[in-house]
Amino acid sequence: MLDWWKKVMIDNYATFSGRARRSEYWYFMLFHIVIMFSLWMGLFIAIGIGSWEIGMLSVALLGLYILATFLPSLAVTARRLHDVNKSGWMYLISLIPFGSFVLLYYMVLDGDRGRNDYGEDPKMPVGRSSISQIGRE
Repeated sequence: MLDWWKKVMIDNYATFSGRARRSEYWYFMLFHIVIMFSLWMGLFIAIGIGSWEIGMLSVALLGLYILATFLPSLAVTARRLHDVNKSGWMYLISLIPFGSFVLLYYMVLDGDRGRNDYGEDPKMPVGRSSISQIGRE
């Protein structure tokens, strides 16, 4: 899980081209949610014990984390949409009522087999035959 988060945050920080497998997207989001939950809990604990200093530190850390992960979150979502052969701009569908459900549907779909409009299949890069992969995934 941490490896996928590091891959998105370090290797593909603002890479909007290419494709992202379901595992890359969902493991990144899971770790992202765990970190966000932890930062929010720090804020709630600070409020509960009445510590203004710890509360401000928690807010600052939360704000910095949100700023640091904004572009990678958009990028991995665009790459995930590319894996199902949809434009990254399809992300904007989440702005209309019930559009988030459509976006969620695309996020859970299996990616296109083989090459699509956005690049090679991340599950089966060029040079790997499907026969040699039987039983490995």
